[in-house]
Amino acid sequence: MSTRDAVAALKRLGLPNYQARVFVALQELGTGTAQEISEISEVPRSQVYGAADDLLERGLVELTESSPKRYRPVSLAAAREQLTNRLERERERAFANLTELRTATPDRPDDGSVSTLRGRQPIDDRIVELIGEAAAAVVFTAPSSRSLTEAIETALRERATQGIDVTVVTAEEAIRERFAASPIRVIVMGEDNPADFAGRALMIDEGTVLLSVATDDEAVDEEAMWTAGSSIGRILAQFMQSGIESGTDRNA
Repeated sequence: MSTRDAVAALKRLGLPNYQARVFVALQELGTGTAQEISEISEVPRSQVYGAADDLLERGLVELTESSPKRYRPVSLAAAREQLTNRLERERERAFANLTELRTATPDRPDDGSVSTLRGRQPIDDRIVELIGEAAAAVVFTAPSSRSLTEAIETALRERATQGIDVTVVTAEEAIRERFAASPIRVIVMGEDNPADFAGRALMIDEGTVLLSVATDDEAVDEEAMWTAGSSIGRILAQFMQSGIESGTDRNA
């Protein structure tokens, strides 16, 4: 890793630019005066003192009382611990504040809008969240094993054991085997089924629908739209139910 990469990494961990550069310079020097640190880090000497003092308060450097003053970094293990603890505190503080703001706002009913998601992980997370909100039934279309992540599978199993009617529709027999010992109903569509899988689909209680498709964009490999409590959601749910019934009849 280059000096620039090390500085960039420390900045991502929350250190301001000058503090990151001073800390990296001290790794190279072992111990150094403000002048020596300035020469290595290219931080103006007048700014080194402030950055080094801030690092001292963070517990990342030690000060040797000499003339001139010398600074030395704590061990990397100690630095890792300090930065990790600080990130954890900031994370807890940030989400505590967000929780207060969210609970201070009255719950708003679904407005019937259609929302879009970009990226595999956000879509996976939304699928798991929606499954957790089901009151009666869940239908999840998983074209392949890759469509069924561990988190989604766990959510489906948990809801099924809680009495929710869970159905998985797929083109792979292996997925049926994964749920062989569970109350989940698995429908494996045959090759002669006229409805090709365009992507993943989720239906919750015949009123919430999520549809996703793969994209050609390397940065965003999947896109999805979802809606709850809307007329379009109910229409899409009917289409999904009709397609499942048609495919089931053909495979019977």
